Amino acid sequence: MNPQRLSEVDDWLAFFARAELPVLRHSVNEIERLREHEDDTNGRVLARVILLDPLLTLRVLEYIETHRRERQTTDITTIERAIMMIGITPFFRHFQNLPIVEDRLKDYPQALLGLLNTIRRARRAAHWAHEWAILRRDMDVDEITLATLLHDVAELMMWLFAPKMALEVRAAQRANPRKRSAAIQEEIYGVPLYRIKLALTESWRLPALLAQLLDDRQAQHPRVRNVKLAVDLARHSDNGWTDAALPDDFKAIRELLHINHETLVRRLDVDETTAEALMKLAAPPADPHAADPA
Repeated sequence: MNPQRLSEVDDWLAFFARAELPVLRHSVNEIERLREHEDDTNGRVLARVILLDPLLTLRVLEYIETHRRERQTTDITTIERAIMMIGITPFFRHFQNLPIVEDRLKDYPQALLGLLNTIRRARRAAHWAHEWAILRRDMDVDEITLATLLHDVAELMMWLFAPKMALEVRAAQRANPRKRSAAIQEEIYGVPLYRIKLALTESWRLPALLAQLLDDRQAQHPRVRNVKLAVDLARHSDNGWTDAALPDDFKAIRELLHINHETLVRRLDVDETTAEALMKLAAPPADPHAADPA
């Protein structure tokens, strides 16, 4: 599709509205595999497959909102609850013959790699956010996980439907690492991605709670900060564990979780060599008041 620069959020929303959201080929294959064993498949198993693919996750949320019953007064804010509402057999009936990401981007292999990396980063962030939400004794860990997985949805949409522009943004970010990403996005897309993301949450009628968790402007709330810090850490560490922003990330995460640096590094699930380097690189002065819940 590859549009030209659009300077209004509404123009981008109209552009995306004309496109059908594809999903990963792996998701299609896994759904077909589970369909063959429908009697042994439950909502939790299906949810695990769906939550590996933020695009399929969005399709499920869109479906549940579109088919919302009048008597349903509570928003569905997790995928497992969505599956319970849809039902296993209706899910398999509706989620078949889906368009595939790899087919959509077959002429843009570098954009496909960019999208797959963004999804990998989202999965990593969601994993960390999930673990930190448990440490925080969050009221609903699955909501935090879902919001983190979807945090960079606007970037995914650009890789899918404006691949040439997305590649241009990536090149500009690499050429100007000190320039704010939002400024580069506005120059190339016409609008920074965070504004597009917030508009998409309204356009897709995502539950208000998820919309709040996706809004970095509300980071004074611990749940929103849980999401944002996981996304920040995933993005910065994607540049390598020597990225200059990581010490600030670590400090903010320690403050959120009330843990010391050693515990934080241990809970990142990185390899031993990386963990040792992080301890030497970013370890702050010892904090006698920091607890170690491990």
